[in-house]
Amino acid sequence: MLSRVAENIYWLARYLERAEDTARLINVTSNLLLDFPRTTRLDWDSLVVISGAEEIFDEHYDTRSADNVLNFLCVDQHYPGSIISSLDAARENLRTTRDILPREIWEELNTLYLDMHRQAENGITSRKRDAIMKRVIRSCQTINGVIEGSLSHTQVHTFLMLGRNLERGDMTTRIIDVRSANLLPRNTDDLTPFEGLQWMSVLKSLTGYQMYRQQVRLRVKGPDVLRFLLQDEYFPRSVASCLGQLSYELEDLPGHDEAQALVDKTLSLLINANLVSLAYEPDSLHDFVDELQISFNELHQAIAEQYFSGAYRSQSQSSAA
Repeated sequence: MLSRVAENIYWLARYLERAEDTARLINVTSNLLLDFPRTTRLDWDSLVVISGAEEIFDEHYDTRSADNVLNFLCVDQHYPGSIISSLDAARENLRTTRDILPREIWEELNTLYLDMHRQAENGITSRKRDAIMKRVIRSCQTINGVIEGSLSHTQVHTFLMLGRNLERGDMTTRIIDVRSANLLPRNTDDLTPFEGLQWMSVLKSLTGYQMYRQQVRLRVKGPDVLRFLLQDEYFPRSVASCLGQLSYELEDLPGHDEAQALVDKTLSLLINANLVSLAYEPDSLHDFVDELQISFNELHQAIAEQYFSGAYRSQSQSSAA
């Protein structure tokens, strides 16, 4: 396979996963707004901080209101990590590789792309929020279903899986990071009554609540949720599962030693984490998430330098952070 084609396939998968998981990131806050009493203050601007896009946001918006944050994360083309920017980039990468992928992928992605551009003309409001996020998530899941049911397990599939699982693992850590953001006062007494709701909203946003309850037959608690989302080998969106899939796909590629070593290093970081401490110390959890995201970025650079043409493209096709 040409390195240029491999790169396009890899980024197609990353951008699709980024669009889906940005919608899931928004859903975390949406679920909290529904579950928490009105007297509790929730900050939408935490999503801007977590996405690492404060500078871009502040260039184009005066206030970090709910509607401004939604438009920024969903349909603002100034921000390369927004849903619409991710879909634009995914569509362009798919356009150049349409002959090697099932036709249904192009049809579904193109329909979603056109729908989001129509939404962009009217803006994203709180009233439309849930329906639009569900639409994005469902279409991305449909595309992944077509890939799994119709695409032969050649190197095309390998690079799709590398892109998907690297982006998914990174975005799962960002969704977890909503828990460490300033969603609630840091005073322990104020926070305690709502801990279960916070962790439950994170699970639901990753479609992991039912799978969690099957494995953990107790009430939702922070350390158990972190263990499930970080260390569980069987839940597809857990960080450990994503790393396991990356390791499996790398085995079929030549020259994978450096990337494989980085996967092993990140898995070691996960295994040795003190999850009880992280669950009850938001600042420590945030710092740990930062470590994981740095590891994922290093892994991406190793893959890009080994398999893709030219130097690592930090400007043209960068991660959201």
